[in-house]
Amino acid sequence: MTISYVAVGALSQAASSITPAFPAGATAGRLAVLQVVSGHPDDALPSTPSGWTLVESFASSSGSFGSGTGPRRLTWFVRILTGSDSAPNTTLPTGTGSVVSGRVHVLSRSAGTDWRWAASSGEDSSSGTGFSAAATPALTWAVGDFVLVGYALPVSTAALSAETITASGVTFGIVTERADDQVTSGNAGRLGAASATVSAGPGTQAPTLAATASAATTGAAGVLRVREASADLDAFAQSVFPPRNQVSATGLEADNIVTVSLLRQVGNALTPVRAATDVDVTGTDVLLRVDAEQPFGVAHEYLAVLTDVSGRQWSVYSSTLSSTVDSDVISDAIRGVGAPVKIETPLEKARDRDATQFNVGGRIVVLGRPRSAPSMTVTVRTETDEAGDALNDVLDNLTEGVLLLRKQTSLPRLDGTYALLSDTEAPNWYDEYRWFTIETVKTEAWPDSMEAAGFTLQDIADNYSNLQDLADDFTTLLLIALNDFG
Repeated sequence: MTISYVAVGALSQAASSITPAFPAGATAGRLAVLQVVSGHPDDALPSTPSGWTLVESFASSSGSFGSGTGPRRLTWFVRILTGSDSAPNTTLPTGTGSVVSGRVHVLSRSAGTDWRWAASSGEDSSSGTGFSAAATPALTWAVGDFVLVGYALPVSTAALSAETITASGVTFGIVTERADDQVTSGNAGRLGAASATVSAGPGTQAPTLAATASAATTGAAGVLRVREASADLDAFAQSVFPPRNQVSATGLEADNIVTVSLLRQVGNALTPVRAATDVDVTGTDVLLRVDAEQPFGVAHEYLAVLTDVSGRQWSVYSSTLSSTVDSDVISDAIRGVGAPVKIETPLEKARDRDATQFNVGGRIVVLGRPRSAPSMTVTVRTETDEAGDALNDVLDNLTEGVLLLRKQTSLPRLDGTYALLSDTEAPNWYDEYRWFTIETVKTEAWPDSMEAAGFTLQDIADNYSNLQDLADDFTTLLLIALNDFG
């Protein structure tokens, strides 16, 4: 896994608006980094270009803004290139002496699932030629991390050399200068850039950024740490009835992910996966959950919202699935069991309202509470003894007395959780058909703390006759959890 520096575009500078050009090699999938150095009497932030992400903006604080003196701001924007990208435009408000300058750097990666970044900045407020800025916050460092160092100085003639980055317990390779530009617009400034790669670590430390300047100066400096992401999201259907999807977020530890939320997406609608909201995964590489409540007959995918140790959020998606069945289904999503049925009744929902009527001087006044949850009498048919027995097992052992009803092809106005009030079974004497009349009330789903069951010990026992065979096939408990025992 390697991140490589591809090229840097030409400097663009002006009083209030710039559009830096992309360098050669700005192709799809690569990461573009827009480095902006600016100054403004009100210390205004440069605007975020359309389609770009602001990573960090930091300004030095010493002195009053003027020509060759006072605060200068360093800002990083990033964009994962699509192949049809327009040059970024960023602006400052009109201001006396204002200046904005920038360059676009382009990086490539050899592996990984995506790009990850973090930033840390600081300032040197003591004017001199030995520039050194202690940055905050601390960043996590790992071998292979790419480092882009930026300098924002008020003195345009303070040419930079011997750029360095240090962090306790972390070794950085050769530092290569990428830009050292005299900015002459407005009150002027200096834009500097250098790059390096972490060669030994890991560690969690705040970096110190240094350089030698040809003229005495103060200013700001910052580091953009770029990493090849390892986190990914897998989803597959278990070979069981009713279908359940196993969803696993992997590669979390290398990306310093500390919390994960898993969601199911159907069209534009997002629904949290059971027991998978803001899960603490600190020090854990995999989060595994089973989704036993997905709709049938419609395409859906899963989204993982990942939060890293610095508080930055990332999103990864699974491939698209479509759970198909040959019948309607009544199930217990917590236990993972269900029965194939055929719904035979119309979708008639009854609601009542606890109300009292008063005759006040000939005028009718009604006082009441809101309508109740809908109640519904559902008649279903099972066509085999196995299906009838399975439905009885579901109804006998419902978790918290709540069943999940789903059509063969999802029907949102019907699909959902219902509390069981009573049921009547009417079997035929001449074949295996049975009719069940089930009295229900629409209810909320089970609490999120109740995790849906994956494969049980019985499922494992059905596949393995002794523990040694199980141990021979699985070297870790995680591999057992990820296996399809259907």
